[in-house]
Amino acid sequence: MSGYQALTYWDLVAASLFLILNAIFSIALNLGLTRTLIISALRMTVQLILVGLILKAIFIAGSIWWTLLAAAVMGAFAGREIWARQERRLIGLWGPGLGAGAMLMAGCLVTFYGLAGQIRPDPVWQPQFALPLFGMILGNTMTGVSLGLDTLHTTLAKGKKDVEAQLLLGKTRWEATRPAARQALRSGFTPIINAMAATGVVSLPGMMTGQILSGVDPQEAVKYQLLIMFLLGGATGLGVLGATFASIWRLTDKRHRLRLDRLSGGKS
Repeated sequence: MSGYQALTYWDLVAASLFLILNAIFSIALNLGLTRTLIISALRMTVQLILVGLILKAIFIAGSIWWTLLAAAVMGAFAGREIWARQERRLIGLWGPGLGAGAMLMAGCLVTFYGLAGQIRPDPVWQPQFALPLFGMILGNTMTGVSLGLDTLHTTLAKGKKDVEAQLLLGKTRWEATRPAARQALRSGFTPIINAMAATGVVSLPGMMTGQILSGVDPQEAVKYQLLIMFLLGGATGLGVLGATFASIWRLTDKRHRLRLDRLSGGKS
């Protein structure tokens, strides 16, 4: 089976035709999205070209330290995104630290498990395998954690009186915040559940499509895609659970009081 054809930059320009048409429609309909579309497309192009050059250099170097540095940078940016996507945030270092910590613990654990247990590259930290897998896991876990924390903090702030009433009736902090926790967990789990439900029926995932285009047998591509989806689902679940319950712990105390003073805008 022949492999896919190498793309030229003119091929990419041709592929952007429909995006340009969308920008034209935005101007014609006065949607105000033209500037956003153009800037987003240019930003994506520059970012991907730079990432491609950096990854090529890291792959050639084959150093564990460069691999770890790249993973750390990816984790830092993902952690910042979790913090930025929350309407109400934990005050102080807990704000960026809690979400990023839960995401990184889940992401690193599941990535190492997948590399050492199923993919088994030699060495296990080989950047060609470790960084793409870590990036996919990190991206999905980031989305779940950010949604979970945003939902939790908003629900607790709006339902402050209900939670405090439950605490006055003798409920523990975990019992009183259980409805908010359940809602946050549902919100955090929803994207990966939807992705798993749609995979194969509605969409062919990027990794599977790339392997098929490069000449890999479709059945083998399916195996790898299933492996990736299982790892993504596991990491997202662990990250959302860890972030949700850690945030509840932070927003309450040992005397089972609700401490929304530790949350920006929590007193309103």
